[in-house]
Amino acid sequence: MTLTELRYIVALARERHFGRAAEKCHVSQPTLSVALKKVEQRYGVMVFERSSTDVRLTMIGEQIAAQAERVLDEADRLREIVEQGKDPLQGPLRLGVIYTIAPYLLPRLIPALHARAPRMPLYLYEDFTVNLAAQLRRGDVDVIVVALPFLEPGIVSCVVYEEPFCLVMPSGHPLAQQTLIDADQVAAENLLLLGNGNCFRDQVVQACPQLAVPGGTDGALEGSSLETVRYMVASGAGISIVPASAAATWPQDDLLLQSRQFSAPAPVRRVVVAWRATFPRPQAIDLLRAAILDAPPPGVVVV
Repeated sequence: MTLTELRYIVALARERHFGRAAEKCHVSQPTLSVALKKVEQRYGVMVFERSSTDVRLTMIGEQIAAQAERVLDEADRLREIVEQGKDPLQGPLRLGVIYTIAPYLLPRLIPALHARAPRMPLYLYEDFTVNLAAQLRRGDVDVIVVALPFLEPGIVSCVVYEEPFCLVMPSGHPLAQQTLIDADQVAAENLLLLGNGNCFRDQVVQACPQLAVPGGTDGALEGSSLETVRYMVASGAGISIVPASAAATWPQDDLLLQSRQFSAPAPVRRVVVAWRATFPRPQAIDLLRAAILDAPPPGVVVV
C-alpha cells in the first residue's frame, strides 16, 4: 500500500464519513472512495463496512487502520528527521496547552520564543488534558503544557513552574476582611467550579479536603471557563478558586472583585512540558522550556 492509501484508510477510520474523510485528505469524495475500493480488491479483504447511513471498520480493518497509523507516524518522523535535521529550530512546532494555562502563558511565551527562534512558528491547540495527551501520542502535536499529575507511556515531561491558587470573591464578601485564607474555610455552598472533565476542577477539590468527600461539591455552581467564572463571581453569584496567573491578569482596580492568597501550605499546581521520547527535535523542546522559564505567566514560581 502507498502512504496516500494509508492516509485515506486512517482518515475514513477516524471520520466514518466519506465526505469528511475526503476533505481531511484534500481530495474529492469519489477519488477517496475509488482508491479504497481498489485497495480492498487488490488484497481481497474488506476494510470497511458500508451502508447508506454509516461507515465502520471490519475486524481486519481495525488492525489495518491501527498499523497504518503507526506507519504514517514513522513516515512523518522520517520526514521531520530529514527536514529538521538541517535546522531543528526551523519549521513549525505544534504546541498544545490546556484551557486554564493558555490565555495566561501564551501572551508572554510567543514573543519570548519568537526572539529566540524566528523561523519556528507555533501551531497552537487548546484542549483538555486527556485530549491533548491523545493528540501527543498520535503525533498530532509535538509538545504540550499541562498540569500534574500526568503520566503517559513513552512521554517525557519536565516541570517548568509551580502556580499557587487564589480565592476570588465579590467585593464586600466576609472573607475579604482576611489577608490570608485557610483552605478549609472554602465551603461548597456558593462555590463556583469549572465543569466536570477539567483537570483544574479536580485539583481544587484535592486541595480542599472538605470538597473531596462524597457529595462535597453538590452545592457548587459551574462555569465553562475561568473568564466566565470571573464574571459570575463579580456579579455576586459566589466565590471561586483560580490559578494565580488568572487572578494576576484580571484588572486590579475592579470594584466588583477581590482576590486573596491562601495561608501555608497553600494549594498549588505543578506545570510541565511533555513530549514524546522519540521526538526528533530536542533542541526545539529545550528552547521552548527556556522561553517559558524566562517569561512565565504572572504569579507563578519557576522551578
